[in-house]
Amino acid sequence: MNEAVFSQIAMMVLLTGLIGWMGFIVWDLAKKSQAGKFGTIALFTVLGAGVLGFIIKTVLVEVMQI
Repeated sequence: MNEAVFSQIAMMVLLTGLIGWMGFIVWDLAKKSQAGKFGTIALFTVLGAGVLGFIIKTVLVEVMQI
């Protein structure tokens, strides 16, 4: 296994873990602040938009091969 393959695998595994950890943090924040249903949905929508933006950027970079 060379460094490029290891980096790719590590990025996917650790990035998935980071997104899961951020989801837990947002859920805990919504629970502790008593955000309610609408507030919790708003928090997860913003987190999801950030994750979606990262995924779109990754796909565009691969398609354009920059």
